[in-house]
Parts: sequence; C-alpha cells; structure tokens
Amino acid sequence: MADALGIVMTDVRLKLGTQEFRFDCNIPKGHIIAVTGPSGAGKSTFLNLLSGFETPDTGTISMGGQDVTSLHPAERPASLVFQDNNLFAHLDLFTNVALGVSPSLKFAAEDRHRISQALAKVGLAGFERRMPGTLSGGERQRAAFARALVRNRPLLLLDEPFAALDPSLRAGMADLLKRLHQETENTVLIVSHDPREIRRLADYAVFLHDGKIRLAAPIDAYLEHKDIPELQEFLQH
Repeated sequence: MADALGIVMTDVRLKLGTQEFRFDCNIPKGHIIAVTGPSGAGKSTFLNLLSGFETPDTGTISMGGQDVTSLHPAERPASLVFQDNNLFAHLDLFTNVALGVSPSLKFAAEDRHRISQALAKVGLAGFERRMPGTLSGGERQRAAFARALVRNRPLLLLDEPFAALDPSLRAGMADLLKRLHQETENTVLIVSHDPREIRRLADYAVFLHDGKIRLAAPIDAYLEHKDIPELQEFLQH
C-alpha cells in the first residue's frame, strides 16, 4: 500500500444553489476519520471536494503536500466507496473488482492474482464468477472494498457505506474496515450518521454544521467536547 497521507483544506469555498460551504482543516494521516454532522451539514459535499467530483470556487486542497485542487478524480490519490457500492449488475465480481486495476480490463497475470487476493481479504474467496444480483448487501459492500483495495490508493473515502445494512451486518463491516486499515495503514475518511459506529471505528472525527467544520479532533476530545450544542445533540441520537 502506498504511504498514508494527510489532508489540508485552506479557505475552500463552494456555493451550490443557495447553500454556501467553507472548509478549513488539517487532517492527520494514517487514521480512520469520521466525518459527522446532521443532515444537510455538508458531509457529502466535503467528500466530493476531496474526491474531485466538486471543484471549489476558491481555496486549495492538498493531499500529502500535493495540490490536488484542479486534478480529475482519477488523478487523485484516493478511492471512493459509495453507499450503493456502485457495482455493475451485468459484470461478475472478478470483473467489477478488476475495474479498480484497469478500466480497460487490460492486466497481467499478477494483477489477476491481486484481484483474487483482494476478494479473499474481504471474505469473498471463490466468488469471482458470482454476479452482484446473487449477493447479499454485505457481500456487495465487501466487493466494493475489494475494488478499493486493488486500486492501492493511500486515501480511502467512504460515503455512508453501511447505511443500507442491518445492525449486525454494520458491526461486521466496521470490524472488516478496521482490520483492512490495520493492514494497509492508509488514511480513511468515513461519512457516518451513527454515533455508535463512530465510537466503534474512528480515532479522529470531524463535525460539520451549516456548511462549516465546527470541530476536528482526536476521538476522545470529540466525544467529550461540550461547547457545541449541535454536536451534543448529534451524539445523543
């Protein structure tokens, strides 16, 4: 796995319709970082700016000291896993995961081994020829993780990846993410509405409210912070 990297957003501003977003932060590398806040706070916009699906009106975004503000999503050192896992229904799991190696599906024998190895790491050994429609929700999300693994990017962005899963599956997927993080030591940002999930997973957290970062801190300081009423309300859910 490529070395983990930190993220710096400097006076990043973006207006979408009538809503304005302004982000300033310095996020440390190598952590699982929860991106939290009430609905409409700007969590998905925050991730979209990092992944390159939104471009700020002003300001700069740096990853590992590199200015990525104007880079296309494919050029950034990041992989994004969506809530709906974004698998292609007409392609088997091997091919879905292989897209993370080469969108043109041109790869060597060693790449084939890496794809099968990634599926094994997420508990899907032998599933290469299975179609997405034959899988459970948890299995589809595991396949999306495998695709992110083979991309070998130092930053993993997760937009509420477990939201559609039942509580027992959510816990299992959280444990899988922690296990993969310990192995890769990459930087992980996960958007979550679930305070229990945050406590289980994160060692650092960012709280957004009204389009701004209100707090970015290690998880203990985040959980103990008493000066932001919206954060206390969020944590009590």
